[in-house]
Amino acid sequence: MSMPFDFKKEYKEFYMPPRSAQIVNLPRLSYIAVSGKGDPNSEKGEYQRALSVLYAVAYTLKMSGKSGHKLDGFFDYVVPPLEGFWWQKDTDGMDYSRKRDFNWISVIRLPDFVSESDFDWAKSEAERKKKLDCSNAQMLAVEEGLCVQIMHSGAYDDEPASVAEMDRYIAENGYANDMTEPDTVSLLKNGTLGARLHHEIYLSDARKCAPDKLKTVIRHPIKKL
Repeated sequence: MSMPFDFKKEYKEFYMPPRSAQIVNLPRLSYIAVSGKGDPNSEKGEYQRALSVLYAVAYTLKMSGKSGHKLDGFFDYVVPPLEGFWWQKDTDGMDYSRKRDFNWISVIRLPDFVSESDFDWAKSEAERKKKLDCSNAQMLAVEEGLCVQIMHSGAYDDEPASVAEMDRYIAENGYANDMTEPDTVSLLKNGTLGARLHHEIYLSDARKCAPDKLKTVIRHPIKKL
């Protein structure tokens, strides 16, 4: 029996960077996306509700065959890890002491075979089966392009040390950060991320993993000076 396709293993350059900063060039990728605001640690906050929607749609697509819905080009796969794009208005970088001011777009990568009609079906099916409002889920295209990334080991609040290493690396190699704030309203209308943002990929389950053992890919868009 063949093993399900695992994006983390097949695209190690995107999901398994070293603990030292490196430069990577990202192609256009497709995601399930839910956007919102506020502290992600709030137990019954907007962020936790967003995750419920993301996983409901993601697993509906993965298990589509059992629902009798045929996706053209479907192959068995491991649902990719949770990711997030983050920003704070009028703030250079990220101020982790002001989590209530976070804006975020939480995402899970989609296989290329998922069409817009497949996505709409999965939203409706997830709503029906899970009794969950999935209307805020969007299909989002992201082309990050040139970025610097690093594997951060440890608590999320300790990320500034890894970001500082990334900043040192790009400065030494003739690059600069190239982040912009998005217009969330237009983002949801056109289905394409028109901004370059602080990006995190969560390789550990924070509910089950000690903070000092967490593994998180941190990625920032950059430009050549």
